[in-house]
Amino acid sequence: MRFTNSQLERYSRHIILDEVSVKGQEKMLDAKVLIIGTGGLGAPAAMYLGAAGIGTIGLVDADVVDLSNLQRQIIHQTKDIGKPKVISGKESINEMNQDVNVITYQERATSANILDIIKDKDYDFIIDGTDNFPVKFLINDACVMLKKPFSHAGIIRFDGQTMTYLPGKGPCYRCIFENPPPPDTVPTCQQAGVLGVMGGVIGTIQATEAIKYVTGIGELLNGKLLTYNAKTMEFRKINIPRNTHCAICGEIPTITKLIDYELNVCG
Repeated sequence: MRFTNSQLERYSRHIILDEVSVKGQEKMLDAKVLIIGTGGLGAPAAMYLGAAGIGTIGLVDADVVDLSNLQRQIIHQTKDIGKPKVISGKESINEMNQDVNVITYQERATSANILDIIKDKDYDFIIDGTDNFPVKFLINDACVMLKKPFSHAGIIRFDGQTMTYLPGKGPCYRCIFENPPPPDTVPTCQQAGVLGVMGGVIGTIQATEAIKYVTGIGELLNGKLLTYNAKTMEFRKINIPRNTHCAICGEIPTITKLIDYELNVCG
């Protein structure tokens, strides 16, 4: 790839890093990352991946921007209230970096469409930026079936967690959490609240994992669950073994088709 002068200047702080260099930046410009959910987690992840020069970013979200979103969803602005989140996200990314091809999917991820969405551009890496258990399990199962790496994350109140799944190389989300909790047993962030900056802390870690995967730099959170508590400012990295009896990635999978669990969303 031949860089323009403006690209050399834009990405100069990447290019001068020995671990990234021109080759790494080329890999980023060639990469395709899908972000499911453009809320508290997906918003900062999308902004930083766009700034970094990820060449194609897919955004999946059926919702429109609401005033209550703006406390944490930094990709949207007050003028965007009432606008589809994927359109607001696309506009914000391209206002910052026109190198990025933003593909929008204004729909909710379900068992009927998620495989087609992931296959649409043959995305290299998937980011789970959703806010509810049913879709998190759906993303996990779809990525395991398609052998796609993805970053899981969740935030509530002052706590966050994230892990990265690599096909055949470590545990998936179901290895840790076998099934979604029964509806209404775990509060959503609409019910329990969430510190706005939590999305930034965890969402940018997800973006970092995507960049590291694309460029081949460093160690990923494969086989590790990273937790963070904002009150104590403590990070913990917990080793998670693969469950050979896992219903989706185990030696004898019992889940052979995608499941739509009852949805309990966080507004």
